[in-house]
Amino acid sequence: MLSEAVHSTVDTGNEVLLLYGQNRAARPPDSEHPFGYGRELYFWSFVVALLIFALGAGVSIYEGVIHMLDPEPIRDPIVNYIVLAFAFVFEGASWLISFRQFRAAGGNRELYEAFRRSKDPPSFMVLFEDSAALLGIGFAALGTFAATTLHMPLFDGVASILIGLVLAGVAGLLARESKSLLIGEPAESDLIESIEREVAEVRGVVRANGALTSYLSPDQMVLSLSIEFEDKLCVPELEEVVLELEKRIRARHPEVVALFVKPQTPRTFRAAVRERFQQALQPPGD
Repeated sequence: MLSEAVHSTVDTGNEVLLLYGQNRAARPPDSEHPFGYGRELYFWSFVVALLIFALGAGVSIYEGVIHMLDPEPIRDPIVNYIVLAFAFVFEGASWLISFRQFRAAGGNRELYEAFRRSKDPPSFMVLFEDSAALLGIGFAALGTFAATTLHMPLFDGVASILIGLVLAGVAGLLARESKSLLIGEPAESDLIESIEREVAEVRGVVRANGALTSYLSPDQMVLSLSIEFEDKLCVPELEEVVLELEKRIRARHPEVVALFVKPQTPRTFRAAVRERFQQALQPPGD
């Protein structure tokens, strides 16, 4: 029960941190941060994952080990069951709402694939935290039942350790995904293909060679395009084509908050890609 109390306290603090991160990420760009503050959401999401691991999992496992070394009988399990029953109802309602929202955002993808592709940490963090909470409530109820029915208070400590292990696993998944978003994840291939098709339809463009993307927040993305233009274009005409590109892309993809265009032939683009790939394979220090 103490482990579940710590878990609930950590969850409450985490929701406050996520709301704080969302508020900070919504600030407009300024001279120090020309692309805005969107990645603050990813930073605070990573902090939340660390807190789940350090406080939620750490305290639960510690208390479980202490209780296994010095078990103490449960005197009134009825109170435990009442508290856990109310907790299950509240957490279950929260889980159902967050699951429906996450499924709606993820489309027809499998749950894990939707989690891996999501760029919105609060959506999957709430779902995972609620899932861990429901499992924790189940372990707490089973531990209480086993400890009182079998007269073996050792099982109370075992339940606490299991709660800690669940939290540690969830924290690991959330930390990995938050770290990946914080470093910078690219857009999905279908979005890039849609942008390249849009670019190819603009007058003066021969083809789009490729695109580099990076998310700044769930609804903000930086886009760099390699484009081959018609050779006959002069500088003023080239500027008009680029303005038309920007207008059309942002009309269809408003999440593109910064667009960079690099005129290149396909051959030059492929050579640059090969060079970047070779540099990535080169051992550090060479």
